[in-house]
Amino acid sequence: MSAGEPAAEMAIDGESGLRPAAGTTSRASDPGPERRLDATREENARLFAQLRDSTATEASRLAARDGLVALHLPLVEHCARRFRNRGEPFEDLVQVGTIGLIKSVDRFDLERGVEFSTYATPTIIGEVKRYFRDKGWAIRVPRRLQELRMQIGATTADLTQTLGRSPTPRELAEAIGCPVEEIIEGIESSNAYATLSLDATDDGNDDGGFSMLDVLGIDDEELEQIEIRESIKPLLEALPHREKRILLLRFFRNKTQSEIAADIGVSQMHVSRLLTRTLDQLRATMQQEQV
Repeated sequence: MSAGEPAAEMAIDGESGLRPAAGTTSRASDPGPERRLDATREENARLFAQLRDSTATEASRLAARDGLVALHLPLVEHCARRFRNRGEPFEDLVQVGTIGLIKSVDRFDLERGVEFSTYATPTIIGEVKRYFRDKGWAIRVPRRLQELRMQIGATTADLTQTLGRSPTPRELAEAIGCPVEEIIEGIESSNAYATLSLDATDDGNDDGGFSMLDVLGIDDEELEQIEIRESIKPLLEALPHREKRILLLRFFRNKTQSEIAADIGVSQMHVSRLLTRTLDQLRATMQQEQV
């Protein structure tokens, strides 16, 4: 029997730190669980003594530390199960909880007179909760809304069982004891918990279909000029036919002044003077309208 097996058959208990898990027989009828629990405690004490032994080699102390982590890994799995079905893989929760276990191993003092599991459980759970608060959200939202979302999830499950249907925001607000507006805000904040990749296709198949990136619009560079265009339209309509044609040929058909002169039957110098005078007139009129 390995060191980790006894702990695997135990669950958390507020006083002793470990108790028989559901499905096991009582200690009165089966002395096995009691012997396994005693063996776990003895192994735990031995490994901690080895870890805290200042005369032991570094390799020996590291081995004791690894042994303690392996011995109490079932405790981490037990704590992680409380947070299943919340959008994070169970394996990731176990890894995060193991960080809390390692911190507990490093900080635990045998002279405290408490079971190690009693000491480590709050640290493990705290590490998992911190993970949900700080890393489980794709977009940073206030902690108040993160905690409210968890309350809404738990209350929704309870009310669904009681009512036989999904609760309304008002019913959730009455059960939690907060305004309906906060409930709606908490529900909407759930959208920030996970995001969809821009490369995801509309049919869920990576081999075909349009991705979100394909159908997203881009900034229209012409939008910056739309106000100027709308303002100058009536001014262009008011110009004489010859000046209007000169502007059309020059700026919309990219004709040179010589080509424009040949088109309308005047000299190139005359076209230049007409073009300059017309642009100055348009510019002055627009500046007056802006004032």
